[in-house]
Amino acid sequence: MLETAVVILPLIGAAIAGLFGRAIGGRGAQVVTCALLGVSALFAMVVFKQVAIDGQTRVTELFTWIDSGAFEFSWAIKLDTLSAVMLLVVTVVSWLIHIYSIGYMSHDKSVPRFFSYLSLFTFFMLVLVTADNFVQLFFGWEGVGLASYLLIGFWYHKPSANAAAIKAFLVNRVGDIGFALGVFGTFALFGAVGFEQVFAAVPGQAEATFTFLGIEGHALTIICILLFIGAMGKSAQIVLHTWLPDAMEGPTPVSALIHAATMVTAGVFLLVRLSPMFEYAPVALELVTYVGAATAFFAATVGLVQNDIKRVIAYSTISQLGYMFFAIGVSAYGAAIFHLMTHAFFKALLFLGAGSVIHAMSDEQDMRKMGGIWRRVPLTYGVMWIGSLALAGVPPFAGFFSKDMILEAAYAAQSSHGALAFWLGIAAAFMTAFYSWRLLFMVFHGRPRATPEVMSRVHESPKVMTLPLIGLAIGAVFAGYLGFEAFVGEGRVEFWGAAILVLEGNDAIEAAHQVPLWVKLLPLGMGAGGIALAWIMYVRMPAIPALLATRLRPLYLFLLNKWYFDELYDWAFVRPAHYLGRGLWKSGDGAVIDGVGPDGVAAVALVLARRASRLQTGYLYHYAFAMMIGVAGLITWYIVSHL
Repeated sequence: MLETAVVILPLIGAAIAGLFGRAIGGRGAQVVTCALLGVSALFAMVVFKQVAIDGQTRVTELFTWIDSGAFEFSWAIKLDTLSAVMLLVVTVVSWLIHIYSIGYMSHDKSVPRFFSYLSLFTFFMLVLVTADNFVQLFFGWEGVGLASYLLIGFWYHKPSANAAAIKAFLVNRVGDIGFALGVFGTFALFGAVGFEQVFAAVPGQAEATFTFLGIEGHALTIICILLFIGAMGKSAQIVLHTWLPDAMEGPTPVSALIHAATMVTAGVFLLVRLSPMFEYAPVALELVTYVGAATAFFAATVGLVQNDIKRVIAYSTISQLGYMFFAIGVSAYGAAIFHLMTHAFFKALLFLGAGSVIHAMSDEQDMRKMGGIWRRVPLTYGVMWIGSLALAGVPPFAGFFSKDMILEAAYAAQSSHGALAFWLGIAAAFMTAFYSWRLLFMVFHGRPRATPEVMSRVHESPKVMTLPLIGLAIGAVFAGYLGFEAFVGEGRVEFWGAAILVLEGNDAIEAAHQVPLWVKLLPLGMGAGGIALAWIMYVRMPAIPALLATRLRPLYLFLLNKWYFDELYDWAFVRPAHYLGRGLWKSGDGAVIDGVGPDGVAAVALVLARRASRLQTGYLYHYAFAMMIGVAGLITWYIVSHL
């Protein structure tokens, strides 16, 4: 069974590298994990042809997982077009990142552990996208969260890496509470957790209500909003986004893996998988649209002023995820997955290209200390241009086809929330082009701002790092053109089959093909305007940015500090929790529990022992006197008790 091998092979590689890393060494761990994941990617291509092209959808049951009364389901691998697409994207991109890591992590002391974590991460993501029921999906969901904690905190000797790993874990737990409640609500309403059983029963429960937190409301809306909260955490939507930029503390291949094809796309996959439920919960879809549009705009504004090369790309990821979410909100599910696929290639390319720059610049990540290096790293420079062109939506690169379709679908939805998403998406498109070329001009052009010692060591990365860049660049160029017809074109209904449900009257993609010409040209014009403005400010007149930062300092600081979300959360949640915890520790645990309990008993025993020790004077007449008092006491007790 090819599908079983696709999922299991990365787990085998993780186990071998993790358990036998000392025996096989770093090179052995690299070979084992890369080879097994390469075979998994090859099998995923075969599965994609069988399922997505030949229409051989199937569910492969492996074993009964839970059997407790009416609560019974198997561990099964669900293969439809949606899972086949995700298998292909996850395995191919992850495999290229594994190969890149051979060069990038070559000097690290814990190579087997790193490759074990990397393959384990991939395994959990594959479990997630092939799940046949909510519980199995939740297992993969939590596994991805665990693996991300291990990878973000891989360099655990750095306090900042430990803090970032804990932050990612905790913020995701907030979202996962909503996810878990959504799963419980699904079982309460439908009496099942299998996707097929639940989806088949949705039309019959379309008007059902139940009580949640003392409020009676539309059942499907409540469940879908709870599940969406889980997706917000994993996919770093506004409010639950703060963990993602800090995840840059992990090695660059980790950033590429988390931000491109795996963890952050899990939320997008979840909502598309649950389209048969969300289509009957229009209020939930409207909320998804608003949150996605706000996220796309917010992250783009923050990306304008960041100076860490990886953080700029990180906020770009958050912004692009916002596009995917508001596409889902207007029922353009195929466009969301299309952008997920193209984004996986060009975003992984940008992150790995940034890693190549960091490698060349002796681990420097501050763009203000770069510049003038394009001639020394020509291949990295070229692929960064390709990735940026795809991100900005410039034709014929991949992002043009997918991002423009999302914007056109939002406009074509003919709704207030769709219109808001369209205009915020247009503004984000302008800012995306600007900060992408700001990065290119600051890193590669202008005068060198690094020290002469660093500049003397600038060099192109080895082939083991550049070959994956070339592979991802090919995807960033051709993925959009090759996938357009199947994902969002005339053949989309046949391609997606039963994997996606869109109710009659909700097909925004169909309407998107009929939008006015200005709607199609506006994103391209905004992208060109953003590129031109970046050229003026960072090449033609480089004094402008400093002048604007001075004149508009409050706005500059507001964006530089990421709208002060971290400070707000620190004030509203972290500090009160710290004060409450310290108070309970000192006053409750220390003063009351320990003071009255073990510490109090010990103190009383100590006092009594000290007082008793004073009777031991060493004088014979003292002891004789004590004996006489004792005898007198016994005689008195005897006489009184016999009266």
